[in-house]
Amino acid sequence: MSGQSQRLNVVPTVTMLGVVKARLIGATRGHALLKKKSDALTVQFRAILKKIVATKESMGEAMRASSFSLAEAKYVAGDGVRHVVLQSVRSASLRVRSHQENVAGVKLPKFSHFVDPAGASGGPSNASPALTGLARGGQQVTACRAAHVKAIEVLVELASLQTSFLTLDEAIKTTNRRVNALENVVKPRLENTITYIKGELDELEREDFFRLKKIQGYKRREVERQMIAARQFAEEQLAEDLALKRGISMGAATNILAGGDKDEDIIF
Repeated sequence: MSGQSQRLNVVPTVTMLGVVKARLIGATRGHALLKKKSDALTVQFRAILKKIVATKESMGEAMRASSFSLAEAKYVAGDGVRHVVLQSVRSASLRVRSHQENVAGVKLPKFSHFVDPAGASGGPSNASPALTGLARGGQQVTACRAAHVKAIEVLVELASLQTSFLTLDEAIKTTNRRVNALENVVKPRLENTITYIKGELDELEREDFFRLKKIQGYKRREVERQMIAARQFAEEQLAEDLALKRGISMGAATNILAGGDKDEDIIF
């Protein structure tokens, strides 16, 4: 069923017309706000998409640099440096925290990295990372660590962008569904209801006008009939007054002309 043929099942009254008009105004305002929200989310969505493309390009470079630096460190310090690093680390020095960012009413998760002071300084259970590779290849091990830290930072940023991207995508779909529902279902239905109520009220007004015209015509005919009756009565009264002045009763004259009483027969 098309949206043009739908309407609400309501009683066509003036009060209901005001209620439906108020609902239409609210639906129009809601549609405008949701449209602006959808536009704002779309702009943010495209900006995040551009950042994702740029971050993925930089991630390829960072991963290449970290892999190459690891190969250099193994070449200079030997394969045993990996065991030394694993033995000297008990907890991660680079950590990730999460927070939320509000964009047009949508909360986007954001991830950011930070350096844990306890893990970076070695702590009670960690050896200092500066001592790793002290025998040989220390510079290459430090460069390898910096390259991998850079790669982790890029990965955290990419994870944040990807999560925000998916959240925005779902929010835009939901907002667009609401916008389409208001534009193609709710508003046409309310407009059709208003048109229906106005048509019914106009029809009732025409019926009342026709009824008033009929009542006025009946009253006018009744007044004319009473005037004619009064005129006839006045004429009869005038004729009776003239007859009384002449000494003739109108009732007696009527009886004589009618011949109501017969004379007795005369026998010769």
